[in-house]
Amino acid sequence: MSSPSKRREMDLMKLMMSDYKVETVNDGIQEFFVDFHGPSESLYQGGVWRVRVELPDAYPYKSPSIGFVNKIYHPNVDEMSGSVCLDVINQTWSPMFDLVNVFEVFLPQLLLYPNPSDPLNGEAAALMMRDRPAYEQKVKEYCKKYAKPEDIGASPEDESSEEELSEDEYDSSDEQVVGKPDP
Repeated sequence: MSSPSKRREMDLMKLMMSDYKVETVNDGIQEFFVDFHGPSESLYQGGVWRVRVELPDAYPYKSPSIGFVNKIYHPNVDEMSGSVCLDVINQTWSPMFDLVNVFEVFLPQLLLYPNPSDPLNGEAAALMMRDRPAYEQKVKEYCKKYAKPEDIGASPEDESSEEELSEDEYDSSDEQVVGKPDP
């Protein structure tokens, strides 16, 4: 069997070749960012999130650490830290899984099928169970505000100053794309 470092390299290369934009930190393979698109036919469709991935020394025998960088409204994602509550990553990880599984299966499943009974974001879980239409509206608002594809490469400082400078430009372009003006 190959060494964990070879496996890390192989999995990262496989992820890069699977049409994901991957940005390594300090040209290393232990920490990197992946641009993740919300699954089609979901409330998150059209949104793009930067996901931070850290591979432990024992990867693939120990699961990667996964966290959303830009905000996402979801019962199983901590709004402040971006940490993800997902059994397959946290408890039932297997060396048979790889990074492509995380981005093509596990994260899309998380977004498509939230589990409000095991929340990291209690407010989102409560709203989802109490008032589904209001929950869905809040998810869409977060997507529109925090997961715009054009903002994904910007640093948080850039985003705030960019929002202040061109808020009108974004509002008008959003209306054209979505086809409905904001209330």
